[in-house]
Amino acid sequence: MTKKIIGIIAGLIVLAYGIFFIVSGRPIFSITNPFQVNRLQERKKPGDLKIGVSLSTLNNPFFISIKDGVNEAAKKEGTDVQLYDGQNSTNKQNNDVEDLIQKKVDVLIINPVDSSAITPEVKSANEAGIPVITIDRSSEGGKVLSLVASDSREGGKMAATFMIDALGQNAKIAQLQGTPGASATRERGAGFDEAAEGHLNIVTKQTANFDRTQGLNTSENIAQAHPDIKGLFSQNDEMALGAVQALKSQEDIVIVGFDGSEDGINAVRRGQMAATVAQKPKEMGKLAVQATYDYFQGKKVSPNIKSPLELVVADKYK
Repeated sequence: MTKKIIGIIAGLIVLAYGIFFIVSGRPIFSITNPFQVNRLQERKKPGDLKIGVSLSTLNNPFFISIKDGVNEAAKKEGTDVQLYDGQNSTNKQNNDVEDLIQKKVDVLIINPVDSSAITPEVKSANEAGIPVITIDRSSEGGKVLSLVASDSREGGKMAATFMIDALGQNAKIAQLQGTPGASATRERGAGFDEAAEGHLNIVTKQTANFDRTQGLNTSENIAQAHPDIKGLFSQNDEMALGAVQALKSQEDIVIVGFDGSEDGINAVRRGQMAATVAQKPKEMGKLAVQATYDYFQGKKVSPNIKSPLELVVADKYK
């Protein structure tokens, strides 16, 4: 047999080998492709998992409740949790998430400070083969296994509908907005504006970054510039509670919050706030952990896990 014939036969064998592995979905060579990371989903028991958690801030009762939900669900199954406080800093949060990636956690549960700024870290997790679950706020880029959240747009609509019923048509109101860039800020505002259009006169929208102190200061400024407002919608309870302090001499102003934090609900019960769109943050934390367990047990995980909403209203408006 000539060398030419041997070469042809060898080439055909290599070609056949390549076609078989392409069709079967297996790599032709064992050399790692630097542009693609392929990992088989590994089955793991809850007690063998390590969960990395990054929350936007723990200086807010709402996110403390999320933390409690995560820890409670994980403790029940013996799951290790490493949790970081982002302190409302995109730089700190990104560094925290990078640290968790380097520690090779099995999953990342992230509540972003900023939905755009977190994108590089979500992509880094994707490249490392670590699934990402987001809570309350989404990531604008990268692949997210699931978003656990209430329907913020629908909640905004609920708040607007309540204010229309309470104040009547064309009442002048103000709106306190959350952190710029956060998906919750956009969605709650969009839902409120959509339902309010043609029914309420929104004279000003100002940012207070979901913070109680900023909510107080911003509300004082609004009251001075617009002394004739009849209502104020706050995109979270913390800012609404700041508004309660700022407007305590104007008890006729209808203040509506969003979140259903313990402090917010207590303010509604005392009649300091007219209403709050209540989420269930502790339940969100538990749902995120359960999604982790489902994923590592080979179950299908929904890309959007909805947490229920409820409008809590002061007795005066019932």
